[in-house]
Amino acid sequence: MAEIKRKALFVCLGNSCRSPIAEGVFQKTVNKMAQGHLWEIDSAGIADWNVGYPPTDRSLNTMKKHDVPYHNVGRHITQEDFNNYDFIFGMDESNMKDLNKLAPEGYKAKIFLLGAFDPEGERIIRDPYFDNHDRGFENCYQQVVRSCKGFLEWLAQRNDMS
Repeated sequence: MAEIKRKALFVCLGNSCRSPIAEGVFQKTVNKMAQGHLWEIDSAGIADWNVGYPPTDRSLNTMKKHDVPYHNVGRHITQEDFNNYDFIFGMDESNMKDLNKLAPEGYKAKIFLLGAFDPEGERIIRDPYFDNHDRGFENCYQQVVRSCKGFLEWLAQRNDMS
């Protein structure tokens, strides 16, 4: 039986901090599980401020510190994404509200709050962009690691039941 390729899109407001970190962490996680070939992974922003630009230096430094490779640039979410991706993850309630508002009628993707899969119960992945330090980026990274792992465990349980 052929293995199904799944598609995941991570979304935050500007696609410069949280969603690139989540994209990189998720890719590293599925690669480590030898499932990287089964996933197409990307990130996007609700706003179009960072289209064509790399993530912030603090995001890139946080990923580098944790050996998370990243070479993508920012892009704006499109209506086509809601039918191209299987899973779309927002980082906070504002992202979720925007995603649900932007979604076209009858869309295919399942939209989730990424932090809903955090076993420590930190549902909101706070935007560290305006912090004057790197702690927020490290906190974001740690939450994303837990949440990505939690989502993949949840998905594996659902697949075992089908």
